[in-house]
Amino acid sequence: MLKNIRRLSQALFLLLFLWLFLSTESRGANELGYPVKLFLEADPLLYITTVLSTRRFYTPVLLALAVVLATVLLGRVFCGWICPLGTLHNLAGCLKKERGPGKPGHLYLGKYLLLIFLLVSSAFGLQLTGLADPLSLLIRSLSLALYPLVHSAVVSVFDTVYTWDLPVLTKCSEFLYALLKKGFLSFQQPHFQQALFLGLLFFGILALNLREKRFWCRYLCPLGALLGLCSRYALLNRSVSEVCNGCGVCAKICPGGAAPDSKEKWRKSECLLCMNCDDLCPRNAVSFGFSRKGSGAALDLGKRRVIGAIAAGTVAVPLLNTTPLKKAGAADPRLIRPPGSLEEADFLKKCIKCGQCMKVCITNGLQPTLLEAGLDGIWSPMLVPRIGYCEFRCTLCGQVCPTGAIRNLTLEEKATVRIGTAMIDKGRCLPFAHATPCIVCQEVCPTPEKAIWFETVPVKNRTGRLLTLRQPHVDLELCVGCGICEAKCPVLGRPAISVTSIGESRSRDNQLLLP
Repeated sequence: MLKNIRRLSQALFLLLFLWLFLSTESRGANELGYPVKLFLEADPLLYITTVLSTRRFYTPVLLALAVVLATVLLGRVFCGWICPLGTLHNLAGCLKKERGPGKPGHLYLGKYLLLIFLLVSSAFGLQLTGLADPLSLLIRSLSLALYPLVHSAVVSVFDTVYTWDLPVLTKCSEFLYALLKKGFLSFQQPHFQQALFLGLLFFGILALNLREKRFWCRYLCPLGALLGLCSRYALLNRSVSEVCNGCGVCAKICPGGAAPDSKEKWRKSECLLCMNCDDLCPRNAVSFGFSRKGSGAALDLGKRRVIGAIAAGTVAVPLLNTTPLKKAGAADPRLIRPPGSLEEADFLKKCIKCGQCMKVCITNGLQPTLLEAGLDGIWSPMLVPRIGYCEFRCTLCGQVCPTGAIRNLTLEEKATVRIGTAMIDKGRCLPFAHATPCIVCQEVCPTPEKAIWFETVPVKNRTGRLLTLRQPHVDLELCVGCGICEAKCPVLGRPAISVTSIGESRSRDNQLLLP
């Protein structure tokens, strides 16, 4: 009975998560309904490490606090009943053949050592938690890899059906496609750099369940480790009566590796509160109830392991800060951050690499970085104008950011924010290099007063014929670096006009001209 209730809870929260994920999408207006960042706001690990790295509290905190309080009272109820990634691990684990319980071992301590590493590095200003946090990992994987894959597959199926030229089938498919377009498919096919790698990484994590059920939750999840520490003295406890004959059924079906067959020595911090041992015990020896009973077996990480994790978290900060990209004026000019982004150092302290801003970008211009921002900035957002520009009347990226790394700007505020500056390559520009008229960059420039202006000049072509051409120039005071001129430039390959981060509003150092 309890197991079925738990499964129903997992299904409902997974459906809620997927509904919020699909709702985090532009439907033609510059506003979103209920973004999936609600799950990220309920993640206490992300909140704690962001506060540690930035040295300041931020809102909202109520959801994260509610998860901590529920854990202190009930145990790891979030992991066993709510976490959408945990539910996916359960589903993937159904493919594993049942075997007897393995030796307990000490591998489960790995996630606690990872937690210490992340907390220590955050305390020194290095935010790496988003790379390993389960909710951030799930949203990033869905946004940048799985959702584009499913979108492409669905569109391919409908395209194939359309080519069959069967009127009845075509009419039905058009109706179904229109229905999917309203609530499931995005406006255009999303494409992301590193999508293949991120997808393989995610499927690899799920495939670990074929080795051992909920492998990630047992050995790697830092959020599970934090909640495990909070649950050690939870009021909801497990008790085993004297009729237990040590058959080992509970250990075989325990998804958390909590060693429930050890009776008083069970690992309370590893219990996912799945209630399987209560439901499946052949002698009804197991029960759960509220009591002041102890915390089960002691959690002994070992002094050497703890010191090693602390040292690793401390050393990681100077190691990653020695990259030349951290030197003033040496930032990768291609690193164009979304409008509203904090200054780079503060941005990296707050960005959890969840990928939501990239998912909602209506032009698909926001892409995940690799090494453009250093190792600590991997998978953070950057604008790639040749893929898509920053829409002048869009502020969705700031609306979905859960930590404030990208500020939620009004349209009036955004109009004054510069994310870079466009530069003209005269060797490739048609009016300069080839005596060919072209006014595309000026036509698409979205600023109220055009940032691109023309100089009318007489030029001669190869035959000596005198032509009057309008050659473009960029007004450094008006250009906001949106990248639409680069995206629409008709020169293939390397465009004749390109945008770099030089001149961005958020930096005092990355400026072309002195104030």
